[in-house]
Amino acid sequence: MSDSNDLGNFLAGLIIGGLTGAAVALLMAPQSGEETRTLIKDRSIELKDRAVEYGQDARSRAEKALEDARLRADDALEELRQRADELSQIVKERTEAIQQSVKSAADVAVSGDAGAAMQEPPEVVG
Repeated sequence: MSDSNDLGNFLAGLIIGGLTGAAVALLMAPQSGEETRTLIKDRSIELKDRAVEYGQDARSRAEKALEDARLRADDALEELRQRADELSQIVKERTEAIQQSVKSAADVAVSGDAGAAMQEPPEVVG
């Protein structure tokens, strides 16, 4: 946002400065009316061309910044997806280990060996 305000301020200053300079030049230089009108026309065309050039440059820089931001966002999203997949796999492995432990404890309890059922579940490395 600040770049667009800076550009707007710059262009406004450029135009105002150009017009002021042109007015001073007209007042100080003895020329005929036809020469003065030609000079004003040439200077206004030059100022317009500069303003268009600066506008195109600003647009180009904004588009590049937008593309860079999109690429960084895509990279961050891909990294987030990979991390989510890793966490999902860890949860799945731990859930399966707990289910196996509970099943083993239930099998032992059903068979009547209560002491073996009290063993701690195996630790899952993750």
